[in-house]
Amino acid sequence: MTSDATTNRAVLDLAQDHIHLSLDASATPLPDFSWSEDGKDAYRERFTADDGKGRIVCAFEQGASWDAWERHPAGDEVVIAMSGRFVVVQDLGEEHRRIELGPGQAMINPAGVWHTADVIEAGVGLFITPGEGTEHRPR
Repeated sequence: MTSDATTNRAVLDLAQDHIHLSLDASATPLPDFSWSEDGKDAYRERFTADDGKGRIVCAFEQGASWDAWERHPAGDEVVIAMSGRFVVVQDLGEEHRRIELGPGQAMINPAGVWHTADVIEAGVGLFITPGEGTEHRPR
């Protein structure tokens, strides 16, 4: 499906069609978005007016515990368990904070806090995240 056709669809599949929330309160489907460096560069260039402060809405299957840590220096991330059960682990330096989520429950990863997830029961997680500057490190 072409970008134009995806952009005009009434129903989006968040596992494939991420959405950008802009500072001007608009929502833009991202049918061709990729978390690769090239994809993030194209995203940054397309939404330069947001100065890195927009948000990406996306959903991912949570079938296995993550093999990496990530953090978002540009802002807070909202994590919502749509189904299944998983534990978000935040690295707070002196300790690891473990936050268990079940269907319909949400939590916030503060800006700059390293986090990962352990899956208890496979499901889907919905993320509202600042894509700008996202970093990863091995677990």
